[in-house]
Amino acid sequence: MQNKGVNYMKIDIKKIDGYDKMSAEEKLKALESFEMPEPDYSGYVKKDLFDKTASELAEKKKELKSKLTEEEAKKLKDAEERKELQEKYESLLHKTAVSENKAKLLGLGYEENLASETAEAMTNGDLDKVFENQRKHLINFEKQIKATALKNTPRPVGDSENSSVMTLEKFRKLPPDKRRDYAIEHPEDYRNIYGGNTQ
Repeated sequence: MQNKGVNYMKIDIKKIDGYDKMSAEEKLKALESFEMPEPDYSGYVKKDLFDKTASELAEKKKELKSKLTEEEAKKLKDAEERKELQEKYESLLHKTAVSENKAKLLGLGYEENLASETAEAMTNGDLDKVFENQRKHLINFEKQIKATALKNTPRPVGDSENSSVMTLEKFRKLPPDKRRDYAIEHPEDYRNIYGGNTQ
């Protein structure tokens, strides 16, 4: 039985003269005495050379794979560095925008913390927060105006005997000559005591 995958050398019987006219015994004898020609391996590669080449090729593939891995690692590292630089740049832009917005809000009279919070919201595009903080600012601003107005409003003077402000009651208690002197020395106050009516 012929093994699969094994190539056997075949005898070319045409090279044996008169083979087809021989008897079985003569054919057997002719075959036994037939000399096979030296095989021509010119188109083949020797096993040891093939093995060496295959080994070198495998080594080159391994080196190439290693090199590709190094290149990929370098590309990955470069990409990470670019991403880090981009993030730092965007962070710097963000901080600059927040700082500029805060300066403008402080110029409008915003309280420090509210200005910081609103500037951040403006930079992030959070309009709901911006409007909410604008409302807070207006409330605070109104309180400040009221407080300033109250502070600048003169306090009413009590109608006590020790008060330096002349009142109608105190004026009437003065003797006639003192009332005359006061009217001459303080004509404006005298008119105010009588509500502008000195008649």
